[in-house]
Amino acid sequence: MSHTTIPARVALVTGASGGIGGAIAERLAADGMAVVAHYSSRAAGAEEVVDRITAQGGRALALGGDVADEDAMTSLFQTAIDTFGGVDVVINAAGIMPLAPVAETDLEVLDRVLRTNVRGTFVIDQLAARHLRRGGALVNVSTSITRLQTPTYGAYAASKGAVEALTLVLARELRGRDITVNTVAPGPTATPLFFEGKTKQMVEGITALSPMERLGRPEDIAEVAAFLAGPGRWVNGQTIHANGGAA
Repeated sequence: MSHTTIPARVALVTGASGGIGGAIAERLAADGMAVVAHYSSRAAGAEEVVDRITAQGGRALALGGDVADEDAMTSLFQTAIDTFGGVDVVINAAGIMPLAPVAETDLEVLDRVLRTNVRGTFVIDQLAARHLRRGGALVNVSTSITRLQTPTYGAYAASKGAVEALTLVLARELRGRDITVNTVAPGPTATPLFFEGKTKQMVEGITALSPMERLGRPEDIAEVAAFLAGPGRWVNGQTIHANGGAA
């Protein structure tokens, strides 16, 4: 670890046990940030992300907890502050995506989606608003489904519409603190969550939506998140659709 007069920036990434969140955690570490990689249930995945970061000479820590539980997340933020000295970047990548037509959606499943995707985002955003240092950045993660409006995604699209609505409100509330608040809205991205329950034919059909003729990669989304977390200081209160032109 180098001893410089400028302390390293510190990033807290929720849902960092793999997929998009894991790629973002690794990308921010490559930019020199110390990273807290949060996981909900997949501790092994988060530990693998941390191992890859530390193998490259970075600093990282895996911590678990339910994003919708304010006490657990308060503890998470405090551990980040105690370990690394503060928090400069928060990336909200935790989320769940059970699919069903609206007419057939189990309302208990809806409650679970809203708890994780809406309440969880709100809890993390609230803590970020309280703890981010000047010059900080908050990046929520939505989905291009809010534009594509694909059947069976009703509960998920509704939850992410709420995430996008929260972003500009919070950006305005943080006036005067030099903190940006944005949302990145990925299109179809090749992660385990995306492939779950889809046939080869379905995957091919979704891939064809993009004029780039491929699925997004987690690294594609991480690149946008890193821009918003670092040099993109004049982008604020926005939803950036990173989907290769699919929507």
